Amino acid sequence: MKRSFSIAVLLAVSINMFAANNYVDSCMIKIQDGDTLYMAWLHEVWVYPPMKFKNKKQEKFYWRTVRDVKKCLPYAKMISADMAYADAELAKIPDKKEQKKWWRKFEKQLFKKYEKDFRGMYASQGRMLMILLDRETDRTSYELIKQYKSKAAANWWQFVAKLFRNDLKEEYDATDKDRITERVINLVEAGQL
Repeated sequence: MKRSFSIAVLLAVSINMFAANNYVDSCMIKIQDGDTLYMAWLHEVWVYPPMKFKNKKQEKFYWRTVRDVKKCLPYAKMISADMAYADAELAKIPDKKEQKKWWRKFEKQLFKKYEKDFRGMYASQGRMLMILLDRETDRTSYELIKQYKSKAAANWWQFVAKLFRNDLKEEYDATDKDRITERVINLVEAGQL
């Protein structure tokens, strides 16, 4: 009896430690046939080989990617939700003129919501936001501007982006060039980084 009580206390304490570190989605206690069962549903845990940096430049790139993902990922998710809302609302409006009127009003709201935060971002964070938007929406920044504004506006912003060595048509590639970014995203979303 003493041993089962101490094991139960140990389990309860360990579950509480996991819950405090945000590794537990939910937990419950179930009493079945006089036995107390502790059940916890844990987050996914990503296991990657340890990062081995060849030089300081690689290490600096990795930690800059971590910083940028942590800052930009919540914005990419919010913008994706805003776009889903805008798409649903625009689909309800049959008249093109009314759609443009609604979009202008919504665009002003978006500027109020995001402008202050975006003005404080580094250039690398702006680049990361473009990549993460493509990941979240499966549409490049160029396609988004073209859809919501016009092809002329998309071409203009592509020209401006090229001046600063960026590309609005850049696609997210989790298997090749953006594999480090994908790794960081997985670890950040799981609460491991």
